[in-house]
Amino acid sequence: MEIYFLLLLIFLFNLCCVASEASLKYIFILEKHDVDVPEQIATAIKTIEKAKPGLRVGDDIIFLDRENEEDAYNQLCSSISKGVSLIIDLSWASWEMGSGLPIIRASLDSQDLITAMNSYLESRNATDAAILVQSENDVDRTLYTLLGKSNVRVWVNSGLTRDSARSLSKMRPDPSFYIIAGDRNFVTRTYKRAVKEKLVRRDYRWNLVINDYEPFDPAVLVLPSVILQIDTNECCKLIGVSECTCPANTQRKQLILTNLLQYISETCITLNIGLTKMTCDEHNNDTMEPIVIFKNGGNESLFYWNDEDLNLRSPFILSTFKPTEGLQRAASWSSNEEYKTLQGFEFEPLRDFFRIGTYPAVPWTLPKLDPVTGDAMYTEDGQPLYGGYCVDLIEKIAEETDIAISALTMTAEREEVIDFVAPYFEQTGILIVIRKPIRKTSLFKFMTVLRTEVWLSIVAALLLTGLMIWLLEKYSPYSARNNPDAYPYPCREFTLKESFWFALTSFTPQGGGEAPKALSGRTLVAAYWLFVVLMLATFTANLAAFLTVERMQTPVSSLEQLARQSRINYTVVEGSTVHQYFINMKFAEDTLYRVWKEITLNATSDQAQYRVWDYPIREQYGHILLAINASGPVPDAKTGFRQVNEHAEADFAFIHDSAEVKYEITRNCNLTEVGEIFAEQPYAIAVQQGSRLQEDLSRTLLDLQKERFLEQLASKYWNETARQTCPDADESEGITLESLGGVFIATLFGLGLAMVTLAWEVFYYKRKENKVNVLEKPKKMAFSKVRKRKGPITIGDSFKPVSHINVNPKNYIP
Repeated sequence: MEIYFLLLLIFLFNLCCVASEASLKYIFILEKHDVDVPEQIATAIKTIEKAKPGLRVGDDIIFLDRENEEDAYNQLCSSISKGVSLIIDLSWASWEMGSGLPIIRASLDSQDLITAMNSYLESRNATDAAILVQSENDVDRTLYTLLGKSNVRVWVNSGLTRDSARSLSKMRPDPSFYIIAGDRNFVTRTYKRAVKEKLVRRDYRWNLVINDYEPFDPAVLVLPSVILQIDTNECCKLIGVSECTCPANTQRKQLILTNLLQYISETCITLNIGLTKMTCDEHNNDTMEPIVIFKNGGNESLFYWNDEDLNLRSPFILSTFKPTEGLQRAASWSSNEEYKTLQGFEFEPLRDFFRIGTYPAVPWTLPKLDPVTGDAMYTEDGQPLYGGYCVDLIEKIAEETDIAISALTMTAEREEVIDFVAPYFEQTGILIVIRKPIRKTSLFKFMTVLRTEVWLSIVAALLLTGLMIWLLEKYSPYSARNNPDAYPYPCREFTLKESFWFALTSFTPQGGGEAPKALSGRTLVAAYWLFVVLMLATFTANLAAFLTVERMQTPVSSLEQLARQSRINYTVVEGSTVHQYFINMKFAEDTLYRVWKEITLNATSDQAQYRVWDYPIREQYGHILLAINASGPVPDAKTGFRQVNEHAEADFAFIHDSAEVKYEITRNCNLTEVGEIFAEQPYAIAVQQGSRLQEDLSRTLLDLQKERFLEQLASKYWNETARQTCPDADESEGITLESLGGVFIATLFGLGLAMVTLAWEVFYYKRKENKVNVLEKPKKMAFSKVRKRKGPITIGDSFKPVSHINVNPKNYIP
């Protein structure tokens, strides 16, 4: 009995001895660029075997080539067929190698710091960021870390050289945040280079991510910045002490790898996990059991499971720095916790930063001009200043958020790649602009209402009527002149002069005055009055129509008329949306005609219903496009408006965006629009598909519409009152003086002629009076000699005193 007991003790002792000499084998999956990791793995295994006497750890390393994963898979199958305890995937992106394999994924790099910085950026409503990392491998790791997990658009580059700094400075718009991620020396060196290249320009936009335990000197910072680093307590935990001063040049990656392998090895020994041989085709659910135990257990002080990865519980410290205040801790959390700021701390508010996309277009976005010199204005760093409808709207919306706005129409093609918010400019389209014809003004334009032969016929009728009235008055026995007994009261005597005056004054509303008394004369006058009435009515109607048409001198009034004529040339801006519109419409016409032709040629039931020459659509866009190509598209709108202005005969038109056409018309009195707006579309703000800004911007635009801000902008840039300064601004209100100036000249001529006639009358009267005085002078002289005799003079039977004789007192001699 004792012998059996002794044999049992020997067996148990041997069993314990065999168990104490455990053997493990790990297969490590590495990226092909991780050439330094095998040495770190060997160092970690030596450290573990030294701490665990009797433990033997084997390793097999497989470098994963993403472009040729088949070789790595074949190598993996060969390794597991020889026996494996666990597969440890240390690549920076998960590799799906098949189910049933005992695989643990872990990370040795500092990508958890990038994830922590991303949490901070999203809390600041960042839309994009430029990230500078140490190596090309870090570029790939960073992109794979943020891919699908971040809402921030990133630009990642290895280091900061002169060329990359130039590219970063020319990036438009500037990134809203900049990140430098790496060890202390790299972060310090790169930040100084950024300052030298004048990239550090805004507060709290540069974020420094330090992935080692070396202390960082914030004295190199020139503007307020944010610093993210690892709490040095992590170093103490990895070393295995509660409090310590982390040794200089501590390799964090080596410490993480050593503790990771130690934790995995201890768990394998505890769970009695040894070597397992299998093939890639073999599906063994038992091999997944250790992984489940890893997930449910674990060292709570160092590692934790996140989904399917074994991660280090890293403590992060986020601090802000101001040159005047120094460092201030803003947040402290671990990699397995959500980011949140410390109680009582608040970041200084930063305005949201978005990409602003616009392009020059009148009057939407145009360079600002100096009001004195008229030259373009620039910022201090040489960037041009812009104004206009869109810029004013951007500045208004910026009181809530910043966003990009330009003259962008809503189209189905654009809707496929971007999202539109509510329109800010309801309708715009295509409009034709042409120069106003230069009217040939004439002071005697009213004389052109009737042709020359008509005027001569009227004068002839007037003269003939006056002559006939004189003849009838002279020879008619019933006229007032030849029949005085019938008219005892004074009557008008129709001499030749008076007859012509009657015929002339009959053309006036006042009338010709008293008419002849004879029936023959009255018959002539009645016929003449009918002629006068008809001629006056005809002249008045034609004059009104003539002056109205004169104010409406527009060669064409629609796109259809423009397409049907050949005198007026027209063009568009090459490659513009207007140009593309006519190309699309011509393509539609060709397509419709081709379909119609196929219908007519294939019709078998009733040929009379479908005849190719009875095409029901009138083709015009093909002719328009040919005319545009013949004239030659212009490179820009400025050239198009200039060519229109140069054609004073109104024989050139420009087809362009209606909003810009109306703006130019308010600034140039020579231009006028033709026809109605066609191909109408609204202008709207564009955002990325699925952007969270769409709802906010729509609400903002609705508020601006309630405030009538958009109406104020429209009246500011399309100011119709400026048109009143044009010389012909009152055309619609009345007839210009140039059109009827000859009437006033004729009146003034009549006044002058009357004054000349008056002078002639006075002269004629004086001359006649002097002639009469000369003939009567001898009689007066004889009478004077008789009066020299003394005594009274008796003539006839009675006596009459001399004093009653009508003589000049000067000639009287007593």
